[in-house]
Amino acid sequence: MSGLIEGLPDAVALQCLARVPFSLYPSLQLVCRSWRTALRSPELFKARRELGALEEFLCVCAFEPENLWQLYDPLRDLWLTLPVLPSEIRHLAHFCVVSTAGKLFVLGGGSDDVDPLTGDHYGIFATDEVWSYDPILQHWDRRASMLVPRAMFACCVLEGKIIVAGGFTSCRKSISKAEIYDPEKDIWVPIPDLPHTHNSACSGVVIDGKLHVLHRGLSTVQVLENAACGWAVEDYGWLQGPMAVVRGELYVLSHGVIFKQGKEQRLRKMMAAAPASALDFQSRIGFAMIGLGDELYMIGGVIGPGRWNVDIKPLSDVDVLTVGIDRPTWHQVSPMTQCRGTVLGCALLRI
Repeated sequence: MSGLIEGLPDAVALQCLARVPFSLYPSLQLVCRSWRTALRSPELFKARRELGALEEFLCVCAFEPENLWQLYDPLRDLWLTLPVLPSEIRHLAHFCVVSTAGKLFVLGGGSDDVDPLTGDHYGIFATDEVWSYDPILQHWDRRASMLVPRAMFACCVLEGKIIVAGGFTSCRKSISKAEIYDPEKDIWVPIPDLPHTHNSACSGVVIDGKLHVLHRGLSTVQVLENAACGWAVEDYGWLQGPMAVVRGELYVLSHGVIFKQGKEQRLRKMMAAAPASALDFQSRIGFAMIGLGDELYMIGGVIGPGRWNVDIKPLSDVDVLTVGIDRPTWHQVSPMTQCRGTVLGCALLRI
């Protein structure tokens, strides 16, 4: 990365490049070999992070078409299509997706299709596969496999490392195993097991720098502050339903209403009802709910069948609730251009 900008030290030149919007990177990489090398370097991501120049994008994978991801740019209200995930597993679902160090990670999942390792036609199997997507190189790479195959598990990022816990392994067997992944070293190591497991899917959210693992239908929450301390079990009595975190606050959709949920059960506040424009909103299932900036995004899903809907209607719609104001309001942004239907994975990507 020598001689990036004439007359400037490379460290200063790198900070100049770090301030350029990500959407211009494809053009910048054509300037010269030194710029292309700099734009693809880990040092550029670190510089953008230190300068507060990281941009936030949404990455979404839906039921249709298979293994296809789209990236949403909120500044340009634009959807971009990523290369197809090159896994050999068909009908992959119930996987987890997170981002760290400027890359997207797709982990595990299950399928009722033929197991590519055993040829099993009859059982429902889980996978230990891990893939990462580099938005600069626009390329998927296979990473070190998890220690345990799993689906419908909790997965979050703490201090730049990925933690997975619980879920189901092959043949729908619930597990309490947990492990942590270092993306720089590409290594998985075990951490203390969950104190409790349950025969239901689990999910994870990070609040106040702690990972909270929730099982569907249970009020207890298993909390991890760091891998060395192990897990604590709390009974917060949180509302059940789709959850998302916005600016460190937890939001829950329950019976068609968005609530801001405090740490204790009674500390909850109704924020908004379903958008008036979203007909049959309570018949909408399989959508993703995720926080971006000061807003909650509700993406895709299907409508029906219900009282007024005989057929199942796959959606590509995106409804957005701005919660960072006194009176939260709904609006719509551009729908997904390729993906539609039940959302299989959704994550916030910072580049």
